[in-house]
Amino acid sequence: MNIKEIRSYFPILDQEVNGQPLVYLDSAATSQKPVQVIEALNKYYREYNSNVHRGVHTLGTRATDGYEGAREKVRKFINAKSTKEIIFTKGTTESINTVASSYGRANVKEGDEIVITYMEHHSNIIPWQQVAIHTGATLKYIPLQEDGTISLDDVKKTITKNTKIVAVTLVSNVLGVVNPVKEIAKIAHENGAVIVVDGAQGVPHLKVDVQDLDCDFLAFSGHKMCGPTGIGVLYGKKSLLENMEPVQFGGEMIDFVNLYDSTWKELPWKFEGGTPIIAGAIGLGAAIDFLEEIGLDAIAEHEHKLAAYALEKMKDINGMTIYGPHDPSKRAGLVTFNLDDVHPHDVATVLDAEGIAVRAGHHCAQPLMKWLKASATARASFYLYNNEEDIDKLVEGLIKTKEYFSDVF
Repeated sequence: MNIKEIRSYFPILDQEVNGQPLVYLDSAATSQKPVQVIEALNKYYREYNSNVHRGVHTLGTRATDGYEGAREKVRKFINAKSTKEIIFTKGTTESINTVASSYGRANVKEGDEIVITYMEHHSNIIPWQQVAIHTGATLKYIPLQEDGTISLDDVKKTITKNTKIVAVTLVSNVLGVVNPVKEIAKIAHENGAVIVVDGAQGVPHLKVDVQDLDCDFLAFSGHKMCGPTGIGVLYGKKSLLENMEPVQFGGEMIDFVNLYDSTWKELPWKFEGGTPIIAGAIGLGAAIDFLEEIGLDAIAEHEHKLAAYALEKMKDINGMTIYGPHDPSKRAGLVTFNLDDVHPHDVATVLDAEGIAVRAGHHCAQPLMKWLKASATARASFYLYNNEEDIDKLVEGLIKTKEYFSDVF
């Protein structure tokens, strides 16, 4: 990877923040957008803005081709069998909620079990809490090892013949742990359960093959993978989606409307009620083109090196606590940490004064914060446009932060 060339595609990085060159280390929250994506959005709105599927005029045909072309790009990107298995949503949250509201409530009953982990984002906890509340099912958690990883022995002990749904993140947005989803899927299927994978932090950074993982559902967001905000994907096995009811009703998703009943379109459109996210899908398609030109394997290798470099540099800072496995081979490209006696919000504020953007808070993972015995943490997350110089500046900023608060107190 030629990092200098890659960075040149991201105009937002070429600026100063608080008089300092911007160091953007918050890609786990949202990634920056390359000019290729920005230009694709601009071209759509300038040259062929129109609604899709309904019209026969030229602009409508071009918009439909762009929208459905993006669906095919997503299919190839995750190696789904058919575009019928690719549903466009607003993002990971809506994708998971669709599965919970449609599949979950129809297939889970009192006495059944839903299994998740302590490391899940709230978007992969609350929908399952609601299913459990409304059906009388039991919500169970797979325990974590001391370093935040999952043991397959614990997976086997937690998942039983009563388990109907297993929901797990591919990559933790706090610990950086890459979970053994393929092995968990096998255990789930052996017990008659389906597996729902939160791919928000995984799909942008790792080569994901849904057929190899054998996951039943996969959810991810465009804005974390160089695409626009407001667009996401729900992948589902065709056999499951065909037997699920839509959760949003209106235009686009209907086949025929009578006075007292209606019928639905075939997959994937029955789950895409209303005017779809046309520009977002086209922008996501451009983001996929960009990522594939660089190569997901190259991106993963680059982030792995950055994570290893960051762990090595940060562990020597006095008073530093790093969460998650210290073995870089077990984690993705992010480091979550705290400095003794300095609140993470104060850490982020001082770093911002140095032009360094990191995330601070509970990261929408309060059960995990409780498990970590921390009310909040700071997080630096890396992507294809970051380099070792960014990490050096982060370390310098953290040392300055430590010194500043030592002088204050």
